[in-house]
Amino acid sequence: MNKNISFWELEKLTSKQQQSLLQRTESDLSDYITQVQPIIAKVREQGDQALVDCAARFDGASITIDQLRVTDAEFVAAQQQLDSETLTAIRFAADNIRRYHQSQKPGEMTLQEVRSGSFVGERFLPIPSVACYVPRGKGSFPSVLLMNAIPALVAEVKRVIVITPPGADGSVDAATLSACREIGITEVYKCGGAQAVAAVAYGTETLPRCNKIVGPGSPWMVAAKQVLANRIDPGIPAGPSESIVFADAGIDGKLAALDLLIEAEHGPDSSAYLVTTSREVAEAAISAMPEHWAGMSELRVEYSSTVLCGPMGGVVLAADTAAAFEFINAYAPEHLQILSLDPWQYLGQIENAGEVLLGQHSPSTLGNFVLGCNAVLPTSGAAATVSPLGVMDFMKFMSVAYVTESGYPEMAKQARVLATYEGFDGHANAVSEVRQRYIR
Repeated sequence: MNKNISFWELEKLTSKQQQSLLQRTESDLSDYITQVQPIIAKVREQGDQALVDCAARFDGASITIDQLRVTDAEFVAAQQQLDSETLTAIRFAADNIRRYHQSQKPGEMTLQEVRSGSFVGERFLPIPSVACYVPRGKGSFPSVLLMNAIPALVAEVKRVIVITPPGADGSVDAATLSACREIGITEVYKCGGAQAVAAVAYGTETLPRCNKIVGPGSPWMVAAKQVLANRIDPGIPAGPSESIVFADAGIDGKLAALDLLIEAEHGPDSSAYLVTTSREVAEAAISAMPEHWAGMSELRVEYSSTVLCGPMGGVVLAADTAAAFEFINAYAPEHLQILSLDPWQYLGQIENAGEVLLGQHSPSTLGNFVLGCNAVLPTSGAAATVSPLGVMDFMKFMSVAYVTESGYPEMAKQARVLATYEGFDGHANAVSEVRQRYIR
């Protein structure tokens, strides 16, 4: 196998070249936005018929309008089709994911006394509805379903639906349907890509309009969420997979190469770097790739080699630890894996990452499937300001305040000063002696 892994030495790169390493496939969505506009318009105007047409055009699936929603019979058939080992793994993962997210859920209400007789707090409520998007173009992903839907169910969202592209035969992945059945989701619709985003943003004859959409997808789907952000909450930025594996000199480079392939195999639009301060680790990782590829399918080799031999992946050699983490924090990866005999020593240097997996026994594989922490993570550098998907993405809070008769005078006095200064007469009058005339 003759494939050259991209190798970058940070010290030898210009500032512009270093910046180019930070790019992702969806960094510039202008072309995709142009392409999704007519798809969105068609769904808005034609509803279900547009979804059927798009399924044939983009998914190669021949379905009718009455087949858009998955039937009870399809749920039963999927669970019968799925092997017991996979079903057991789904249940194991679901249990861990549920436990983790239950720990995130706030109480119904908080209240604190900020001054004597004056109380402020929050009341937490679930959002009304959400559409959980499960991609299928590059495989089948029941784990994505679990990560998206379980925190919504823990938050007690009133209506949780799933949208996912149909296969060429018009079916939905059996494992995804089985996972839905396991966690109690009964509404699954066969549509994907930009057309699915439009469907839940506007609603069609069959699909309900939803308040929010969550889940990773292609640049077309990401572009559609941007275009429709005024119609539906697009959730956290969740585009193609990306990762950085940091390995220090104490790690076998072959292990670093093994873990580098985890996110790189998702698709040719993924991004994946090994960052190290050790030339020995870098060289060992590069030399180990043919051996690791030999144990992978042709499709996954094609995907991962496209990433690791291209402009958005490979091995990055840093002069020292400070330079390594300066690059990592600038990149703000979706997944960050720290390979070291003492991984905790580096945690304090990490500012921007969707998730941090510490040590030789915490590969991204575990986080993606079974650990319980959410694998729907911010991409394209959004980890600098955005958190992983969690229960609070499916909840909102309203401020609650209560002032007693004894607490009122001091609050009123200070509020009136500020209202008067800012020129709001109505505000000032509402906390003046005039109020006392009407209080019973």
